This record gives sequence, C-alpha cells and structure tokens, in this order.
Amino acid sequence: MSVSLSHHKVLIRPILTEKTTHGIESLNAYVFEVAPSANKIQVKDAVEEIFDVSVVKVNILNRRGKRKRVGRSIGFGKATRRAVVTVKTGERIDVY
Repeated sequence: MSVSLSHHKVLIRPILTEKTTHGIESLNAYVFEVAPSANKIQVKDAVEEIFDVSVVKVNILNRRGKRKRVGRSIGFGKATRRAVVTVKTGERIDVY
C-alpha cells in the first residue's frame, strides 16, 4: 500500500547550481529536490500540474549524505533525492 503525496509535497525545492543552470539552457532539463518516497510518475504529475508544462522524461538520483566529523565522532549529513525533469522543447519553467 503506497501513501499518496500531494503535488506540493512531492517537490521540495528547485536545485539552482552552475551545473543545473547549464542543463536548463542546453537540455531543457530542470533539477528538483523531491520527497524521499516520491517516484517518477508522482514527480511527472506534480511538475505538469504545478508548472503547466509537458514532461518528456524524469530521472531520479539518490544522493548519500556527506560524512561529517566532530572530534572522534563520525556522522552523516542529510541524504537527498533529486529528480532531473526534461520538458518538451519550447516550454519553460520559471524557477527564479
């Protein structure tokens, strides 16, 4: 049994870095941090509903948390899940 997430809880925030900005310009792809339990279909539906665009492809990346060290103690930072969303040619998402 899967838990249904609302569209606004699936997408946490857009990832705006130099590398993702290059992807926006050349590949028409946008990167979002998504909920850890979200799948590709939920991400596609959320992006199409919120931004009113046609999604062509969704790729999901699981990123481990960075290793942190304080004295002798070792821990880990927060693990994140990212989605690379490619939209139809000619359509844009205003993330700024």
